[in-house]
Amino acid sequence: KGIPRKNIRLLAGKPLLAYTAEAALRARRLARVILSTDDAEIAAVGRQCGLAVPFLRPVQLAEDATPTLDVLLHAVSALEQDGERYEAICLLQPTNPLRTAEHIDACIDRLGQTGADSVMTILPVPVEYNPHWVYFEDKQGFLRLSTGAPAPIPRRQELPAACHREGSVYVVRRDVLMEERSLYGSQVAGYPMNPQWSVNLDSSEDWARAETLLALLRAEHVAG
Repeated sequence: KGIPRKNIRLLAGKPLLAYTAEAALRARRLARVILSTDDAEIAAVGRQCGLAVPFLRPVQLAEDATPTLDVLLHAVSALEQDGERYEAICLLQPTNPLRTAEHIDACIDRLGQTGADSVMTILPVPVEYNPHWVYFEDKQGFLRLSTGAPAPIPRRQELPAACHREGSVYVVRRDVLMEERSLYGSQVAGYPMNPQWSVNLDSSEDWARAETLLALLRAEHVAG
């Protein structure tokens, strides 16, 4: 809601949705690419970008608070009712426009290589936010380490590496999604992204940064 109608708003001259569509359609490991939406205008833009829109999402699955999991469960169920069944499902949200076909393929490859239930793109957690240094305030008003340890690790060099979800690519095995009703499962593998080129569009500041990064990428392409 921070950026109204952002999925079809022009970003550097193209609808935001187009960046994800182009990456997905170039990925060699995706058998089919579909768009799930309840909005006829977004569906039309998606079709112009080459995406299949085999159904419109029910209105009750298009609320602000609708979980992504429910949207995926509906999409897979709809496809399977038409006889389409896939080994794994890849979620690509339009709000991460700088992810590439190579990122998508690499995440799918990692799913097979690791035997994981799912793979997601990740970024490193800045050292000052490492869980071994992060505190929560309890009901009594006292600070407790997020790890539950009695004392923090004293030296930065001793901190184990920590990461967080980056949001560009999620790949989950079909049975984990549909039978366990989970986007992750119990064994999750990560695919590191470059923080310099990662952006998730939630605010006008994010949008401006994406415009700048896209300009830089185009300049590098022209120079190359």
